[in-house]
Amino acid sequence: MRYLAVDIGASSGRHIVGWLEGGNMQTREVYRFPNGVTKREGRLTWDLDALERHVRAGIDEALKLYPNIESLSIDTWGVDYVLMDKNQPILPCYAYRDSRTEAVISQVHEKMPFAELYRRTGIQFQPFNTIYQLYADKLVGRLESACGFLMIPKYLMYRLCGVKSHEYTNATTGGMVSAETGEYDPDIIAALGLPNKLFKPLQQPGTVIGKYQGIKVMLCATHDTGSAVEGIPMEDNALYISSGTWSLLGAKVKQPVTDAGSMAANYSNEGGVGYTRYQKNLMGMWLVNRLREELCPGKPWNEITAEAEQKHFDHLVDVNDPIFLAPESMKVAFDARLPHPPKCEMGYFRCAYRSLAKGYQQAVEEIERNTGRTYSKLYIVGGGAKNPFLNRLTEEATGKQVIALPIEATALGNLKTQIEDAKEE
Repeated sequence: MRYLAVDIGASSGRHIVGWLEGGNMQTREVYRFPNGVTKREGRLTWDLDALERHVRAGIDEALKLYPNIESLSIDTWGVDYVLMDKNQPILPCYAYRDSRTEAVISQVHEKMPFAELYRRTGIQFQPFNTIYQLYADKLVGRLESACGFLMIPKYLMYRLCGVKSHEYTNATTGGMVSAETGEYDPDIIAALGLPNKLFKPLQQPGTVIGKYQGIKVMLCATHDTGSAVEGIPMEDNALYISSGTWSLLGAKVKQPVTDAGSMAANYSNEGGVGYTRYQKNLMGMWLVNRLREELCPGKPWNEITAEAEQKHFDHLVDVNDPIFLAPESMKVAFDARLPHPPKCEMGYFRCAYRSLAKGYQQAVEEIERNTGRTYSKLYIVGGGAKNPFLNRLTEEATGKQVIALPIEATALGNLKTQIEDAKEE
């Protein structure tokens, strides 16, 4: 049997067909497409029509090669959603990097202090969390005609099969799901005055919700990091970094850790497949991707890393500084946080890579302190796993054995959920 994973990130998407052969997973990429935010009336938004067109086109390509696909599932980034007025989206669909939540964060915390939000949800503070986006929508009246909302992957699956769904791992990213019950927290919803009708019971990965062209449409861990962690072939419980636009560094734990130390370190307790992902969002390859676009577009990454490794610019920046979230110029953002700018372009890349490694070191120290565990191995998957310079810096900074796996871990985790559900049937 063949299965189809549609894995969509903030900058690109891909359709990957997978199957078991001799007990081992085999995969084939059949379609790839670009993605990115678009500006609409000065706001950052997602082009839902383009995403849907590419999702459907990729499925068509998969069916040309493999006419008998058993199931498919879609994963994307977290926190973003589509407001629904009955069966129609309320547009625009805002992107998490848009600044619209800045003015409402303090108002949300007046309704329920962040310490209480963290105690209830265990979700780290990020200015773009769903909780702040929905409150911003409330203040401008966008919720008045809304009967519900769908996180991005569930919206795309709804467009395929006509069934609305609400999956647990992705919902947890938004800062409103109880760490104790695994459902939306009614006290948070009441405190913010959000309509109860928006918040539906949550479903677990492995749930079949409908069909599209005869293919079962199934929920995987629809938050891409949730699927990525499922796709890492860990020999034992180790640390991981899902290294893409963001670097998600964490470990699997049995129960959420929502104490004061975790809140101070800004750690998240996000939903996993039968466990909690105790992790931290760190600014990731976004830094160097934007630097490359600005300073040396099209230059091969192996040349960039080789030249950066040879430079001697050793100043660091705090990679979690909000200045790096969505700057007009990434170079200018670095200049604003450095005592003096590098003498050459590759100095910026060296600074970014060394600063990322330093951020990883600090996060590893925090996670070991907060969980009371010591880890010996650190698995790295995603685009950053292909960067030997950053991997070496990370190993030196953390003192951990770095196991870099340049695999499509998110797609593998997506497929794993589908295949395991098929075995149970």
